[in-house]
Amino acid sequence: MLKYYIKTTEALKRLRDNEDGVVSFEYVIVAACVVAAVGAAFGLGGTGPISDALSSAISSISSKVTAAVG
Repeated sequence: MLKYYIKTTEALKRLRDNEDGVVSFEYVIVAACVVAAVGAAFGLGGTGPISDALSSAISSISSKVTAAVG
């Protein structure tokens, strides 16, 4: 029984120390908030060079996040 307790404790310590996934998840949340703010500021059906540039940038970020995750 003590052996399983030690294994479980060590596994939980390793899980707590591994923060790579948490940091990337925080970046996804920040990116989603930025996208929502830009959408609210410029409208969802906007046209013109600013809308095109933002759409291109968001698509690029989205594809890089998808490639990193998958």
